[in-house]
Amino acid sequence: MNSTPGKKPEPAKSEHKPEGAKKQAFEQSLARLEEIVRKMESANLPLDEAMKLFEEGMQLSRDCQKQLEQAEARVEILLKKAGGEMVAQPFEPEGEEEP
Repeated sequence: MNSTPGKKPEPAKSEHKPEGAKKQAFEQSLARLEEIVRKMESANLPLDEAMKLFEEGMQLSRDCQKQLEQAEARVEILLKKAGGEMVAQPFEPEGEEEP
């Protein structure tokens, strides 16, 4: 029998986040980054607070960039699978032209 009656065991926590959580995390990070930019552009912040916001913004920027690069790689992988051909087609966003 159970040694602690009435108490249900907690489910194991998974380190893997579902896809929805990743998208939400990206959207939240981007919104926070925009908020930081607005604060830094519009307010007379003390140096300490401005530096903290700058550091947080830089970290958020790196995190968002990494997530975008991962999404780009996934798009490339999906293009490889389309049509059954194994030809790599890099992701090229519209409107971006190389000089």
